[in-house]
This record gives sequence, C-alpha cells and structure tokens, in this order.
Amino acid sequence: MTTAQIELFALFGVVFALLIWGRVRFDLVAFAALILGAFLGLVPSSDIFSGFGHPAVIIIALVLIVSRGLMNSGAVELIASKLLSASRGLSKHIAIMSVVGAGLSGIINNVAALALLMPLDLEAAKKAGRSPGLSLMPLSFATILGGMITLIGTPPNIVIAEYRSDALGSPFSMFDFAPVGLSVAVVGIAFVALFGWPMLPGRFRTPPKEDGFVESLYSAELKVGKVSEDKPLCVGDLYPVAEDKDVAIIGMIRNGRRIRGFARREPIKAGDFLVVEGDPKAIEGFMGAAKLEFAGSERHKGGLSGGALSLMEAIVPDNARIVGQSAFNMRLLYGHSVTLLGISRQGRRIQKRVRHETIRAGDVLLLLGKPERLENATTWLRVLPLAGRNTGLIQREKAWLAIAGFVLAIAAAVAGFAYLPVALAACVVLYAATGLVSGTEVYNAVEWKVIVLLGSLIPLGQAFENAGNAQLIADGIVTLTAGAPAWVTLTVLMIVTMTLSDFLNNVATCLIAAPISVQIAGSLGVNPDPFLMAVAVAASCAFLTPIGHKNNTIIMGPGGYRFGDYWRIGLPLEILVLIVAIPAILIFWPL
Repeated sequence: MTTAQIELFALFGVVFALLIWGRVRFDLVAFAALILGAFLGLVPSSDIFSGFGHPAVIIIALVLIVSRGLMNSGAVELIASKLLSASRGLSKHIAIMSVVGAGLSGIINNVAALALLMPLDLEAAKKAGRSPGLSLMPLSFATILGGMITLIGTPPNIVIAEYRSDALGSPFSMFDFAPVGLSVAVVGIAFVALFGWPMLPGRFRTPPKEDGFVESLYSAELKVGKVSEDKPLCVGDLYPVAEDKDVAIIGMIRNGRRIRGFARREPIKAGDFLVVEGDPKAIEGFMGAAKLEFAGSERHKGGLSGGALSLMEAIVPDNARIVGQSAFNMRLLYGHSVTLLGISRQGRRIQKRVRHETIRAGDVLLLLGKPERLENATTWLRVLPLAGRNTGLIQREKAWLAIAGFVLAIAAAVAGFAYLPVALAACVVLYAATGLVSGTEVYNAVEWKVIVLLGSLIPLGQAFENAGNAQLIADGIVTLTAGAPAWVTLTVLMIVTMTLSDFLNNVATCLIAAPISVQIAGSLGVNPDPFLMAVAVAASCAFLTPIGHKNNTIIMGPGGYRFGDYWRIGLPLEILVLIVAIPAILIFWPL
C-alpha cells in the first residue's frame, strides 16, 4: 500500500471510531477530517469544498424544505386524518400506521413522515391506555422501509443515484428504486405489524404511569366563518369533532355577549364565537377540523394570516406590561399583528371574553402570529415564552396548491422536462412565494448537520476511491468469495454495508460502500447496477441500534426504549430484508 492509502485508511478509521463513540457531533467530525485531509494533501485544494455544491447535497436540502411546506399546508394531515383512528386494535393500528408512514416516506422523506405521524401515534396510545413503545418502533421501521421506494424518500437513494451519475454517466431516476424498495417494504411492514411488535420486552405490556406533567389547558375563542343556509349547524354537530380532538366546548358568544346555558341544539350563526378548552395542539386541530377561524383572521391581506403562523405559549411575570390590562386595551392585535387566542389560569375557567379578560401574574398566554411578530410582541409585553412550546398553525386552505406544486415538480423531473434539483427548487420558490414556508423556515427545515456531513465526506470519499482504497476492499471481498456465484458476493456486500449502517450515519456508509460496489462489479465483470442497488437498500436498513438512523434516535425517548431493545425486531427484520432484497435485485437488475 502507498503512504496515501495508509493515511486515508487511518483517517477513515478515526472518523468511524468517533462516529460510533458518538460523543462528538458527527458534522464536526466529518468537517475536521476534511480539513485534516486537505492539510495532509490527500484532498486536492480545488476539491476541498466541492462536496457542498454536489447535486446530492442540494436535493436533500430541497426535499426537506418541500416536506415542511407539505406539512404546513395540511396536505399530509389530510391524508393521515382519513386513514388513522385511535379506536382500532393494536395490530390493525400498527398495520395502518405503518402503511401510511411508508407511503408518506416515499413522498416527503422518511424523517419528516415520522415527525408528522409520531404525535398521532402517541395520542392514540394515550387514549388506548397502552405504552407507546409497542407501536413507535414498528412505525419508525416502516418509515425507514418506505423511504427506499423513491429517489427522494431517503438520503442513501439520493447519494447512490448521484454517484451512479458520476461513475456511469447517468443517475438512477425517481422510481428506479421502486421495484426492489417496494418488495422489501411490503414484506417488512407485514412482519413488523403481525410478528414484530410482540417481540418487544414485556415491560411495554404494562400501561404507562402518569408522569405528573399536566399540559396547560387554555380557554380560547374560535370564530365561526360562513355557515351554509342549506345545512344549518348547531353546537351539538361539533361535539363529535371536539371529542375526537380532545377539546371541550364550554361556551358561545354572539354579538359580543356570552350566551349562558346554551344547549346542544343552539344554532350556530356566522360571526359567532365558540369558547373551547384544550391544549394548544388540540385547539389548533379542532379549529382546522371544524373549519373555524380566529380573532384577527379578517385581516387577511398582509395582516395576521398573511403567511406561516405559530402558536406560542408565554407565562406572565409580575413585572409584565400586560398585568392588569387586557389584550384589547393594549391593542395587541392592531398594534403588533398578534392575537391572544387563549388563557390558562391555574385550572380556572375564564368568564369574560378572552381578549377583554384582565391578565394576572402567573397566567399563561396562548399567542398567535408570525414568528417574528411573536418575538417582538413578547418582548414588548415583557412575558416569558415557554421553550419548546410553539405550535405551527396549519394553512389548510393551501393544501391542494401544495400538492399540485409538488406533483408538477416531480412529474417534470420524471418526464425529463427539468433536472430534479431545478424542479424541486421551483417548488420551494412556489411555497415561499405563497407563504407556505416563511423565510426563516426555509433555513430551519434543512438539517444542516447532515448537509455538513455529506459535503465534507464527498471529497474524502472521492480521494478514498482515487487512491485505490476502494479497489483494495473490493479485491478483499472478491477474494473472500472466490469461486462462489456473483450473488454470494452481492450478499456479503449487503451484510457489510448493513452492519456499518447500524453504527454509522447511513450517508457516510453510502459514500464509502458505493465506490466499493462498483469496483467489485468491475472485478467480476458484471453489471454494477445491482451492486449499487444493494448498497442503497443495505445502507437504509439500520434496525439494530438507535444510532444507525435518525428515526430510531427520535423514538428512543418517547417510546421508552433502551439500546438493546432495537435488535429484538431489528435483527430478524434485517435477515428478512436480505432474503427478499437479493432475489428482487437479481430479478429487476440482472447481473
């Protein structure tokens, strides 16, 4: 081996060790390795930062922004609400959640799909009085499996597609991954739904104990918009929706006065206000399901509803400017474009109009507005925002616009009318121009740590390949399987890649395994496509540990999992993936 080959093996060995150790941020590890590689002369100066402009990096960033826009529009919520119910049995619930999660993962990226569905799964577990640990791991695994179906569903597919473009002249297309990915996903989801979850430890069979934390319940006023004369509404018609969303309807306001002792049959008229009680997410969900509005929604053009809105919870200290005042007297809505949607007062119900109620020290306010307006208003009011207690307001009226923009972008890319990054960028521009994603959200939606990781490792991976290291590993695998059929070598490659992915970031695994797979195919004199496809599948299937895939890390806390819980379902699932994927690859991508 040459000096450069030894140095690159040592550098990647240190990187892998630090990534497995997990005490240092993976983006910092990758970037430091890139700079060290440049100092050692392993990476040419002209290529040091070339990875940050690589199409794979751009596509991953754009997919995350598009996913945020689809979630903000309520398009994904609309699909989930039609298919999900907390009243089903556990196996059926897991099966449906898994199918929905896998389907969404192919469209909006598997991390975004889990982020959307996990709160719904937690809510269903709470209503059913069971541990969320029984269903969260199957849901996570299903979203990982579903991401393999399309190019944009998971970063490994994007990395492999772009590597194929560099190595062979053209990338994999949007649905080239579908035949193999769908075969694996169908069998994998059937396994986790029917046989997987019973393999979890017995402690998950015990109903969870209350943790003593009580979510703040707010009294809020929601405005009734247009009411059809052909289908008159009464309060009782909204009770089923309120019950489903965990909201209580506690009052009604008409012409500025509260109706005392209103009955279920009380007719609802346009301009009425319903007084409800619930937590912020429940209130937001009920407002969308019942097609209600909020105070200030009439200021549509450039006002309160002219873009992405958020709900912020803020506590009122003794020295707050609003103490002894009401939101109406302080002209909060008209002066700051922020409305007081609800008040939480130590379990006591508010008797007056919310915006006319005199605020006391210790109250918790539910404020609604644009993020930048909320920040200015809380500073002016001298109230203290509660960290991590912001809820985005879904712009449900833009759902079909969001869907149409995304479908057109994908169709243009598949038909060859536009390069995929350009088509996705056009979709992002549409979402930003229509207020589906704010300027701040465009940047917040991107997982910058993954971008830095990928941008740093691409030049290092290229140097690794150019120095002949990938060929050395490929020769080792070919020698190990000498005399055996090519599918045996393919199997060994998948096992090695899958094992690495269980302990490393799947993007890092792909960047190392992709050139090795092409070198193996070259040594055997066979088609490289099945080997690239094998790497894409194996790098995505990280089921043994909570650190191999971000989705597994996300569910660890809410599900109450331990490090050793994952292999119980993950090990048989990875074996099943190998059994299904290898024949599928050989059928759809012949050697």
